[in-house]
Amino acid sequence: MDRRFHAAVLPPGPRLFRALAAALDGGPAVCPLSPGLPAPTLDAMLEALAPDAVETEDGLTPYRAAGEHAPPADDTAVLIATSGSTGAPKFVELSAAALRHSAAGTLARIEAAPGDRWLCCVPTSHISGVQVLVRSLLAGTDPIITPRFDTAAVAAAGPVHISLVPTQLRRLLDAGTDLSGLGAIVLGGAAAAPGLLAEARDRGGRVFTTYGMSETCGGCVYDGTPLDGMRAELGADGRIRLAGPSLFTGYRLRPEQTAAVRDGEWFVTQDLGALDEDGRLRVRGRVDDVINTGGEKVVAGEIATALSRHPKVRDVVVVGRPDPEWGERVTAVVVPAAEPPALPELRAFVRETMPACAAPRELELVDAIPLLASGKPDRARLRAAR
Repeated sequence: MDRRFHAAVLPPGPRLFRALAAALDGGPAVCPLSPGLPAPTLDAMLEALAPDAVETEDGLTPYRAAGEHAPPADDTAVLIATSGSTGAPKFVELSAAALRHSAAGTLARIEAAPGDRWLCCVPTSHISGVQVLVRSLLAGTDPIITPRFDTAAVAAAGPVHISLVPTQLRRLLDAGTDLSGLGAIVLGGAAAAPGLLAEARDRGGRVFTTYGMSETCGGCVYDGTPLDGMRAELGADGRIRLAGPSLFTGYRLRPEQTAAVRDGEWFVTQDLGALDEDGRLRVRGRVDDVINTGGEKVVAGEIATALSRHPKVRDVVVVGRPDPEWGERVTAVVVPAAEPPALPELRAFVRETMPACAAPRELELVDAIPLLASGKPDRARLRAAR
């Protein structure tokens, strides 16, 4: 079968929801792309994607990029654009079965009742937003879709389930939102500070922390435990490996990149992990976030977790910045609490629980952590020296 597929350059809303529903039922596969992308970026993505047609608010326009046309895998329902280490666009192919399995696993884990509604306030061009829509389809309800995150809209939505990134949860808390009035809060996209989780739960939030990526149809490990049917293990190099029915089919037109991250039934991630005594998975940080400082290697995510417990730290990301003496210097980019911290006290705080080489050598205070459209910290920007 030569399955057709469309680039859906549509804002969040009913039209995209209908296109996704049709794709899951065997209609044209869809690749949601943000209509807010700059024209040159969108053109480059369409050329790399090579869809049969482009759907916009103005209608459906035939499209074929230069070169040979190749359909996606027969079972592909959704393609998600993601960036590789070079920044070049690549597209994750996801089957309807994989998407449904992931959504059903989430509904079971959060104990959603039949007819429960979801609020979608994360980008629908990313897997987080797509999965909110798929969960709504499985629940047999229409999602509440907002064009952007708004604390007032969340507060007024009633007892809906919601998918958030940590920065959005922080803003809800700052706005005084009654989290007990919401359903489940599915929190992903970036590591959440322990203090943020504790505050949210103290305020009535039923929060589930998730780990996953586009290649796993979104979150596939909830609070350290894989969803039903999914498995997680650590490779000899400490990388997290995932297996199960929610895995992607492959990267569109990039078989060599697909082969590079597949080991039989396992997807080999770019994340380092650890298992606690009960077998729960803890994500230590990304492989490319390991900082080599003075010949010692430290994991940026673990340092950030330690710093997040300091009472003067509201939010923090740790990166390695080039240093002529140390190779890389451990840099803490901190959103301060009421009283800003000083570098010596943060260094002493880290050294209470970690080796001396993990203590930050640079502190940058900011009003907010710069984020990508997905809600993840913009690490490339943060690594750039001031």
